[in-house]
Amino acid sequence: VYQVFESVAKKYDVMNDSMTLGIHRVWKDILVHKMNPTPGTVLLDVAGGTGDIAFRFINYVRSVRERQLQRKLKNHQSLSWQEIFESYQKDKFNSLGDSQVVVCDINREMLKVGKQKAQHLGYSEGLSWVLGNAEELPFDDDKFDVYTIAFGIRNVTRIDMALQEAYRVLKPGGRFLCLEFSHVSNPVLSRLYDLYSFQVIPVLGEVIAGDWKSYQYLVESIRQFPPQEELKAMIEDAGFFKVDYENLNFGIVAIHSGFKL
Repeated sequence: VYQVFESVAKKYDVMNDSMTLGIHRVWKDILVHKMNPTPGTVLLDVAGGTGDIAFRFINYVRSVRERQLQRKLKNHQSLSWQEIFESYQKDKFNSLGDSQVVVCDINREMLKVGKQKAQHLGYSEGLSWVLGNAEELPFDDDKFDVYTIAFGIRNVTRIDMALQEAYRVLKPGGRFLCLEFSHVSNPVLSRLYDLYSFQVIPVLGEVIAGDWKSYQYLVESIRQFPPQEELKAMIEDAGFFKVDYENLNFGIVAIHSGFKL
């Protein structure tokens, strides 16, 4: 698995767009909206090497913070222009309101690509990158408000261990969110999806990334991944409460959610 992602890291974003026709961006947006983070939220994004979830999280918190600031200034109509300006400048320099996101990935190449993207897009505040294994996270207990893993859990060798680690590092009241390819319930759509996955995706991998085998593996890993109800039971076994899931695009992907109480 490590070598698969080592080899595809540089073309990972292009391939995601090609394989999903760009829809993976919408799925990730839905994940962050479901999270609904507020200023002060501390997020751990596991297997998030390219930064897609981290950047969305930062954008979301910034927009919430901006709305809060505007409401605050509207409620203080008696302030002078100078006081409004100073207040705005002060809050602008703390645009995340103490929110932080830690991106943790087992693969150095993926982290390297993510850091380059962050630099290019101008993300630095409240963002850190850590090399680490989902099955043995290098963090203290009860540290994070939210744990996310997007298109990463199916590549973990021991899913049960990764879920136990997610539970361990979350604060009481913290939330677990997993976005992953899942199982299509409609039989006709399922057949079409299989055809596309096995006949088209490896070809795209060869054309775009020069790597047929890695994308053949990725397709096979999706098929071997537990279906929605089975993954839900595994999350509950790890200790999470109020576990549910939402199917997107007929179950091509699903978002599982649970809480540490």
